[in-house]
Amino acid sequence: MNHDHYADSYIRHILKSVHTIAMLGASPNDGRPSHGVMGFLLGKGYHVIPVNPGHAGKTILGQTVYAHLADIPEPIDMVDVFRAANQLDAVVDEVLALRPLPSVLWGQFTVRDDAAAARAEAAGLQVVMDRCPVTEYPVLMLKAS
Repeated sequence: MNHDHYADSYIRHILKSVHTIAMLGASPNDGRPSHGVMGFLLGKGYHVIPVNPGHAGKTILGQTVYAHLADIPEPIDMVDVFRAANQLDAVVDEVLALRPLPSVLWGQFTVRDDAAAARAEAAGLQVVMDRCPVTEYPVLMLKAS
């Protein structure tokens, strides 16, 4: 897939079909982008599970924090990545080890690695990179109305 542009229908389908989102790199600091995105997604009715080894066992926005994706005791629909782009390949390794597999891997702004995305897509995942649900949701969901 060409990750320079996404059809509105592709992103809209993802935003409508996912329910449980693991947020990799979630932060308890309300000044961090991941904190704001997590709050936005929770406010839209998504079940968001924060993942951050430095805060495991604590809560962020009322949600229990897990150290690793593999520690989450329920199926995940989407992994939302707040990590450096050079870590995306290792994230794909973690994601591909999950059973069942999530259906979506979403890299936040500046999180892009085309080779890592190709591996995830080859395993059947939909991939979005260098985008944020907070900016996509209002535009695409209003267009769908």
